[in-house]
Amino acid sequence: MTSDPDAAAAGSSPVTGATSAVGGSGSANPDAELVDAMTMGGVPDEFQRLWTPHRMAYISAGREPMEKNCPFCAAPDKSDEDGLIVARGRTAYVLLNLFPYNSGHLLVCPYRHIATYDQATDEEVAEIGALTQRGMRVLRAVSRCDGFNLGMNQGAIAGAGVDAHLHQHIVPRWASDANFFPIIAKTKALPQMLGDVRRTVAEAWGN
Repeated sequence: MTSDPDAAAAGSSPVTGATSAVGGSGSANPDAELVDAMTMGGVPDEFQRLWTPHRMAYISAGREPMEKNCPFCAAPDKSDEDGLIVARGRTAYVLLNLFPYNSGHLLVCPYRHIATYDQATDEEVAEIGALTQRGMRVLRAVSRCDGFNLGMNQGAIAGAGVDAHLHQHIVPRWASDANFFPIIAKTKALPQMLGDVRRTVAEAWGN
């Protein structure tokens, strides 16, 4: 969530986005008043704050839980909404990345728990490829992206976050999406919530 200056002036909470207030028409206390964030504790400066609490799930978990409980084996047993699944094939499926580089960042995974591309069957390779192509077409239609990054990180040493289960990344890119956040702050600004992205892509997938 970005720290919007208008929201900050009204006392927007970085945690929930709710307006900080001791009352007002939307408060449980009708006699209370909105509090200007500039009068609250702290020293104001010229910086805006980008609050990304969802990243704590990744930071706090570390590698150990993912090694013991594979998220890509667990996802197909959930509902599409809970598993962030966009489409299900016969040997592979497509879901949103829970920690996206950009909005619409998709992953194509085989159902089988295999680690590297050379362990995939011919049928799995063909379906992963077909789902990747379909994912690109759908993302281009719904988000009007200008390009893509496609790739598989094979093994932890190569940068795979979940190195035990093969997955192909589909990252949509826009001409205007580059900024300083990823470089100096290790942060990505994401304009859409995951549930909204999943619904949009899933609805377009069937067209």
